Amino acid sequence: MPTSTTPTTLLSVLRPRNQDRLYDFYRDLRSVDDLYWDRRLHAWVATSHAVVSSTASDPRFSSVRYPDIEAVSEELRPLARVLSQQMLYSDAPDHARLRSLLSRAFTSRAVAGLRDRISVAVDEIFTRAAPTGRLDIVADLARPLPLAVICDLLGVPEEDRSTLSAWSDPIAAAIGSSRLGADDSRAASQSMAQMLTYLRGLLTRKDGPPAPHTLRALLATGTDNPDQDFDELLANCALLLIAGHETTTHFIGNAALALLDHPQAADQLRNRMDLLPAAVEELLRYDSPVQLMLRRARHDLELAGRSIAAGQAVLLVCGAANRDPAAFPDPDVLDFQRPSGRHVAFGYGPHFCLGAALARLEGVVVLEALLTRLPDWKLHGAPPSWQSSLNFRGLTSLDIAFTPSPEHLGSCTPAQQTASG
Repeated sequence: MPTSTTPTTLLSVLRPRNQDRLYDFYRDLRSVDDLYWDRRLHAWVATSHAVVSSTASDPRFSSVRYPDIEAVSEELRPLARVLSQQMLYSDAPDHARLRSLLSRAFTSRAVAGLRDRISVAVDEIFTRAAPTGRLDIVADLARPLPLAVICDLLGVPEEDRSTLSAWSDPIAAAIGSSRLGADDSRAASQSMAQMLTYLRGLLTRKDGPPAPHTLRALLATGTDNPDQDFDELLANCALLLIAGHETTTHFIGNAALALLDHPQAADQLRNRMDLLPAAVEELLRYDSPVQLMLRRARHDLELAGRSIAAGQAVLLVCGAANRDPAAFPDPDVLDFQRPSGRHVAFGYGPHFCLGAALARLEGVVVLEALLTRLPDWKLHGAPPSWQSSLNFRGLTSLDIAFTPSPEHLGSCTPAQQTASG
C-alpha cells in the first residue's frame, strides 16, 4: 500500500556504500513502498516481485526505450536509433519478427552443441592459471569466456575480439546509465557505428563458406526477411554481442563471490554436483547481473493502486524482486534446494532472455571447474568493488588465490571427460 513517506531516489544505489549493501537498500525501499514515483528519475520504481513480473508481461506497457528519438541529445541520437531496432526495446508485432531473426542460433540443440567449446575454453583458462596460484575471476575468466563464446557464435575471428569488447564497453555504460554526458554519449554512438560497420562486413563476406555453427551459416541457409531488414539484423547482432557477454560476465563474477562468501554452500555443491543447474538458478536470483527493466505506459492506467499516466516510465527492479520475501521465503539465504523459482534475472514474459540457455550452460561449466579444480580458493588482495551502474550489477575485479597444483588443475573437467566419452 502507498505510504506518506517518500522513499529515496533509486539513483542512491550508485553510491559505493549502497553498492556494498544493495539488497538491504532494496529491502528498505520495498518496506516503504513497492511502487513509488522517483522525482529524480521522473519514473515509477517497482520493487516487489508481484508488480515487477506482472508489469513485465502486461501488454498495456511498452518496452520502447526512446519513444521520441528527436528528444534525445544529439550525441546520443545515433545510438538511440540503433537500440530502437533491437528486439529488447521493441513491442509486438515487431518484437516477434526481430526475435525470429536470431532464434535459430539459440535452440536447445544449437546451445548443447556449444558445450565442448565452452569446456575447452574454461580448461585453457585454468591451465594457464595453474602454475601461478592466482586468478582474477573477472579479468581472466568471466570476461574472456562469454566474449569468446558469443564471438564464436557470430563467427568473429579471434584477433578481432578485443576490439569488439572495447567497442562494447561504452555502449554498455550508456545502456546502464540514467544520465549520460555529451562525451560519453558521443563515445557510445561512435562505438556502435564502428561495431555495425564491422558486423556488416563480417556477415556479408564472400571469401569462403562460413563455419557451420555460426550465425553467418544460419543466414546463408536462407531467410524470408526482405533486404531492408538487414540493418535490423545488424542491430540485433550487436545486441547479442553486448548482452551476450556483458551479462554473463557479471553473473560469473557475482556467483563466484557468493560462493566465496558462503563456503558451506560451496562445499555442498562440491559434494552434490547434481545440484549445479539448481545452483545456477539460485545464484542468478541471489545477485542478478541485470537489475532493471524499463516499461512505459501506453495510455493512462492503474497499477497496484496507482494512477500511471500515458508515457510514464516504470523501472522494474529485478534485483529487488528476486529478494522479495513474498515470493522467496528467506530471500537473503543462498539455498540450492530452494523450490523451482520464478526469478526475473532473465526478464519475464515475451522479452525473456533469448540467450538464457547459453548463459545457464556457461554457468554450469564454470562453477563445476571452480569447485573441482580450486578446492582451496580464497579472496586475495583488495576487497571486491562494484561497477557504477543502475542497470548492471557486476564486479570490477575478483582476485583469488589457490594452491598451485599443475597435475590437478591441468586435467580435464568432469564435463569434458563426459563429453569426450
